[in-house]
Amino acid sequence: MAPTGGPPALRGPLVPVLVTGPSMSPTLRHGDAVLVRTGGRPVRPGDVVVAVFRSRPDLLVVKRAVEPRDGGWWLRGDNEFVADDSRACGVADVRGRVVVRWWPRPGRVRSR
Repeated sequence: MAPTGGPPALRGPLVPVLVTGPSMSPTLRHGDAVLVRTGGRPVRPGDVVVAVFRSRPDLLVVKRAVEPRDGGWWLRGDNEFVADDSRACGVADVRGRVVVRWWPRPGRVRSR
């Protein structure tokens, strides 16, 4: 936990993050390890991102960017049966883009 009580800070150009929960299945599964780019090109709709919902500032999430909204991003999970995304939590602030899954099934994480 960060000293401010918020989620852990993402430090460095590439940061390892562990996926928890089923909301991004089938693209990412519970237990997948991904690398997140904290700089680089701007986020585009369809990118898989790491973000913090404004209504849940203590929670770091992995979701798909849908559209910019209210100075942040509207996010959705890829699993249509899980609604723990912007439909429930509102707008989020993106911390970085997921660029690759490095474990257990190495490969690039593609935008839609």
